[in-house]
Amino acid sequence: MERPASRGAPLRTLQEETDAWIREQGASYWEPLALLARLSEEVGELARELNARYGPKRKREEEPPGSVAEELGDILYVVACMANRLEIDLDRAWLETLEKYRRRDRRRWSPPPLRPEAGEEERPAAPGG
Repeated sequence: MERPASRGAPLRTLQEETDAWIREQGASYWEPLALLARLSEEVGELARELNARYGPKRKREEEPPGSVAEELGDILYVVACMANRLEIDLDRAWLETLEKYRRRDRRRWSPPPLRPEAGEEERPAAPGG
């Protein structure tokens, strides 16, 4: 399977736009543990929204519907803040993570080898095969 061509550095853009917004507000980044708490809060909001849509726990009728896209956007914002605060290049981290999964799982999702049908004999492998 061919890998898609790189399209630049979209996560760097996310990080740069987040940093510009933070600076425009005259704010600074929170400490890493505070950002982790914020990330946990946002993941909890995503979990609640998914559970309301697909799980057994529906929202009360008077509650407005939420947005999975909005919750994912909130998570991305906090991740960008954390990466900026810790001076982590998310594009590099992402590429390294993809490579780790490619190496580790390269055969994990392949179809299993064909097995003989019931009643058929298993044929020995051809030499060199």
